[in-house]
Amino acid sequence: MLRPAVLTAALALAAPLPATAAPAAAQCPWTAAWGSSQMPLNGDDRLPEAARRDVTLRQIVRPSTAGSELRIRLSNAFGEAPLVIENATLARAASPQHPDLTAGSSVPLRFDGKDRVVIPTGADWLSDPVRMAVSAFDDLAVSLHFAALPVQQTGHPGSRATSYWLNGDRTNDNPFAGATTTDHWYMLSGIEMRRCGAGAVVTLGDSITDGRGSTTNGNDRWTDVLARRLSGKRAVVNQGIGGNRVLLDGTGPNAMARFDRDVLSVPGVTHLIVLEGINDIGMLTRDAPAAPEAHAALVAGVTAAYRQIVERAHARGIKVYGGTLLPFMGMEYYHPAAASEADRQAINAWIRTPGHFDAVIDFDAVMRDPARPDHLNPAYDGGDAIHPNPAGYKAMGEAVSLHLLK
Repeated sequence: MLRPAVLTAALALAAPLPATAAPAAAQCPWTAAWGSSQMPLNGDDRLPEAARRDVTLRQIVRPSTAGSELRIRLSNAFGEAPLVIENATLARAASPQHPDLTAGSSVPLRFDGKDRVVIPTGADWLSDPVRMAVSAFDDLAVSLHFAALPVQQTGHPGSRATSYWLNGDRTNDNPFAGATTTDHWYMLSGIEMRRCGAGAVVTLGDSITDGRGSTTNGNDRWTDVLARRLSGKRAVVNQGIGGNRVLLDGTGPNAMARFDRDVLSVPGVTHLIVLEGINDIGMLTRDAPAAPEAHAALVAGVTAAYRQIVERAHARGIKVYGGTLLPFMGMEYYHPAAASEADRQAINAWIRTPGHFDAVIDFDAVMRDPARPDHLNPAYDGGDAIHPNPAGYKAMGEAVSLHLLK
């Protein structure tokens, strides 16, 4: 017969858990289901002054795997002061183009059991786990209420998705009537799920991975195409930043500076696809020609960085696949010449060399114009000679062998 103290403990363990609690003894690891690379927001990328006090921000995201136990990751990585969230909820969105919620789906998000959380400067913060049955490619709405937002905000300007804000604590409002829209994400860097026997694919890149030229709220980036082909077996976590470079800061911190946060710290990452370097080439000669020595140093620097990425990822058991750089001759912003094309060819030759990456995804071969291989195929050109259109992104997403991601 159990002693009274032991009986009390046994009954406590058998009691039902609250709807927003997670089983303490869950065996499956946390794995990323969605993510966005964070950067400091400037100018019009920030929320306007009217949205910085007593505001609820509702953001729509689409995880690419299914699960029944979730948590969200919030970021103050580039803030200059602590970030205070007064209240938060998670729900299914009625659609990716609208801020209303599926009736009865909203659950509160807690932080150590509390509504309110203070995220330190430079830090990320995880919510408590919640129970919610989510299918792959369900649209989720994360609603965050702030009493005040700092001028310097952390976020992801290239969301290709619409977010919504209203003044007041409107985290449970449905409908979210009269909301102001903005096509950015703010302070939301990840959705994680408990999953057994599955991992995540991280795509590290620039605006081509971020999806410039894709359809707002259409989820037709090449990474979305790849995720749908995987049918929820693995998550695809898009860590692209428009304008990003491998070696130097530009739009967001350089790839090497953000590698730990955007790749190594992603829970459950098993595979990495790298497609980055075209902005390094383009910026070298954007304002003036560069000496041959500068071109040679650029190629050496980018390929050395690739080697660092491979070595550091391999140390964590992550397979790394190199994506060849797409053509960009004819782009007005970079106005590339023969020397820039030679740099691209040299970097692609390094990527294609056996032993440098675990495998190669030859985006260049898929996307180039057969008649002019230094140009993007007109059928895939989004209009600026460097960014694909939705048809081009579809071709890119279909160019990745699923055998590599088993």
